[in-house]
Amino acid sequence: MCGIVGYIGGRPAAPIVLEGLSRLAYRGYDSAGLAVLGPEGLALRRSVGKLENLSLLLQTQPAHGFVGIGHTRWATHGAVTEYNAHPHTDCRRQVVVIQNGIVENYMRLKERLVAEGHEFRSQTDTEVIAHLIEAYLAGGDDLLRAVGRALHELKGANCILVLCTNEPERIVAARLGNAGGLVVGFGEGEVLVASDLPALLGYARRVAFLEDREMAVLGPEGVSFLRVDGTPMHKEPETVSLDPEAAARGRYQHFMQKEIYEQARSVTDALHGRVDFEAGEVSLGELALPPDRLRNVTRIRAVACGTAWHAALVGKFMIERLARVPVEVDYASEFRYRDPLLDPTDLVMAVTQSGETVDTLAAMDEARRRGAPTLAIVNAIGSQAARVADAVLYLNAGPEIGVASTKAFTSMLVAEYLLAVYLAQLRGTLEPEACRRLVQELARLPNLVGEALAGDGVYEDLAERYANCANSLYIARGINYPIALEGALKLKEISYIHAEGYPAGEMKHGPIALIDERVPVVAIVARDEVRDKMLSNVEQVRARGGKVIAVAASDDAEAHSKADHVLPVPHLSSLLNPILNVLPLQLLAYHLAVHRGCDVDQPRNLAKSVTVE
Repeated sequence: MCGIVGYIGGRPAAPIVLEGLSRLAYRGYDSAGLAVLGPEGLALRRSVGKLENLSLLLQTQPAHGFVGIGHTRWATHGAVTEYNAHPHTDCRRQVVVIQNGIVENYMRLKERLVAEGHEFRSQTDTEVIAHLIEAYLAGGDDLLRAVGRALHELKGANCILVLCTNEPERIVAARLGNAGGLVVGFGEGEVLVASDLPALLGYARRVAFLEDREMAVLGPEGVSFLRVDGTPMHKEPETVSLDPEAAARGRYQHFMQKEIYEQARSVTDALHGRVDFEAGEVSLGELALPPDRLRNVTRIRAVACGTAWHAALVGKFMIERLARVPVEVDYASEFRYRDPLLDPTDLVMAVTQSGETVDTLAAMDEARRRGAPTLAIVNAIGSQAARVADAVLYLNAGPEIGVASTKAFTSMLVAEYLLAVYLAQLRGTLEPEACRRLVQELARLPNLVGEALAGDGVYEDLAERYANCANSLYIARGINYPIALEGALKLKEISYIHAEGYPAGEMKHGPIALIDERVPVVAIVARDEVRDKMLSNVEQVRARGGKVIAVAASDDAEAHSKADHVLPVPHLSSLLNPILNVLPLQLLAYHLAVHRGCDVDQPRNLAKSVTVE
């Protein structure tokens, strides 16, 4: 969740660290800081609020040097104050630490350290790490051994960077558990380390990822890797393709807006190399699991959080209908705590944009402990989920900077559709001609996505009309019910308007009591087997004075006549229509948030990747 950046090389460190932090700002933060070692010693700069505040501070109080680390904090322990912002130091301001994660036993460690005479300046759990390292240095250890011994005492998942004024030409990086990621980047005469690849844009294409209980020592001579216990190890850097322009907003006002309008391309990229339109087949040769093992799967257990959980619910409809494999969908945060029933014939499908969500990674760990294979449907290349899964299906959506997921969500649905067709082919649950029709529908999808996104004047009008509403309802049936959930979540995330998603068939079991002229109801009226029932639900809302905003096929005259406002979408098959139906809901939430003056790309209290519980 927090952003971490470190640099050592021949250029001034502070601007590079600050630039890296800005590229990680999508993860969410409430304060920021950096530390630089140079000829004048240690320069420590911290500020509350946006990175612009830190940048302004550096203009009046520069930090000179060629070694530096920086951090964007999302508060877990202690209030949002300058003293609680990272980096943190020991008593003598010799050891400097930044951290992403939680030290679960920090109170016990702090009590011990205070009893030994250490003085704490913050309320954070991170500061105990600096004092632990200080204690071991005082006992005669060198920096590397002191860090290793301190890590041995920590409970919980953590990623840390450490500087020491006694060894000013080294940065020590370490990872424990699933507290986000750490990636080392190899540049020309310089080395960087960060919690995510975007921070390395323009500086390094050769990278190496730290795994659980691994450390890296960065110095002017290069990088050495070892385990936390001190055992040396070798890592072969890999080359990644990083496009600096992908992280730029271009002509768009917000990253979220840009990413909404990128979806025709991201959908195309999700299909690339996986579909033979002429043969009418899906090929997922990239999956490491043997076809026989996939063919014999008796049940799929999908685990995910937030938007990805909604995508998994849509995938349940797709896979069960086409491949005839039962699918159970769990919140990852609940899955691991309820003693789930798993066996080797189950497949645990983890759906995640970042591949670093702590609950999803823990659910995957639980699956491995119980002998069930794992499949990660993930966007972030080289992420922890991708590295530990038995098989990976990449979304290929490109960097998604806005905290509220848009293009990654639709790419998840495309990936799940491809998986459903592929499993159906393997299991023989569909005739070849039926598969051909399903594949041919995919050929129309990118153009129809572009058509659904064309023209946004209607959204501006709706934003002006409903910007002051306090509540709203989103209703749908069948495979579009998760789309109603996703539409309501988007509205809550970025506009701060309370919204609930409901299966329309449950309206009379409670939610209908909320309907009046002040509660707009967004109804997804798809041209499918439950269309008539949805139209009946729309009539029930209108009869009680509610205002209906309908997402409906462009040519569905009856649906248009029953709604107060219509967000038209092209018609596609019932399994692919959810991809089109969610697009107006993304735009509606976006325009409402802009009209209300909200911070669209970085909504309050939210982070892109939740790497702590």
